[in-house]
Amino acid sequence: MYIYNETANIDASIHQEWLIWIKEHIPMVLSSGKFEKATLTKVLVEEDMGSVTYSIQYRSYSREALDAYYKEDAPKHRSEALKKFSDKMLTFRTELQIIDEYTVNFK
Repeated sequence: MYIYNETANIDASIHQEWLIWIKEHIPMVLSSGKFEKATLTKVLVEEDMGSVTYSIQYRSYSREALDAYYKEDAPKHRSEALKKFSDKMLTFRTELQIIDEYTVNFK
């Protein structure tokens, strides 16, 4: 399984507007059928420049599903975000491959 991670540094002046938008945007990305779930997290670092950082982690069904997202959906989603928040948002993307998962099982 793969995780497509988007990290976004959001200027404080648009923080609330962006947060409302991203909560609408994530279900749109999931509706592409390329991911099984998404997690929105706030990065707990103190920013000197008055901004807030978030990470959105999308779990893909497969490498093929992730590649299909890049080809079929990502350009549209990226252009929408840039059009709306261009100079007030800095983003970068990473891919993570899940090797193994562990859970605590208390009985």
